[in-house]
Amino acid sequence: MNRRPLASRSTRWAQSLADVLIRAGAAPNAISIASIVAAAIGAVLLLYGPPAGGLLLAAVCVQLRLLCNLLDGMVAIEGGRQSPTGGLYNEIPDRIADSLLIVALGYAIGSPAIGWLGALAAATTAYIRTLGGSLGLPQDFRGPMAKQQRMAVLTAGCVLGALEWWFADSRWALVAAAWIIALGSILTCATRTAAIARQLHAR
Repeated sequence: MNRRPLASRSTRWAQSLADVLIRAGAAPNAISIASIVAAAIGAVLLLYGPPAGGLLLAAVCVQLRLLCNLLDGMVAIEGGRQSPTGGLYNEIPDRIADSLLIVALGYAIGSPAIGWLGALAAATTAYIRTLGGSLGLPQDFRGPMAKQQRMAVLTAGCVLGALEWWFADSRWALVAAAWIIALGSILTCATRTAAIARQLHAR
């Protein structure tokens, strides 16, 4: 099985949370859907929340989205609750959550085009990864701007943006985050494509 390598998966706190969800009978697909809910709330906070407090709460929602993405797989695999549609729920909510947050970031800084570019590039990184898998290669989760890195940049942008708003009444941290996500995702598309090409030539 192609599974994103995550160090957090082996941590005690993650295993404990997964155990709680497994004992509670939580469905992995429902946890995947919860990631969209967290992302949607984060997007609303980016757009309409109070300038500083809203950004801090948006950062929390970004991390909750990642937590759902971590736990759905753990409950499915470690809890033995895989389903025929698990692969769909593993991928589609990720793309929706990414788009909600990154597009909202673009609108929040007054540059919708950057948000849409970042969302398109982020979705394309996943497409290239799964394309490699369809060609019989191991799925490539390399960065420099894979999902975890995108969400780390967005989280940092929100936290720094809140501090910046308090002290300078500006949003340069969010602008920087939007550009880093967009350009980094484009670079990730290039690195993954090049890696696939090398492996195909090496066959």
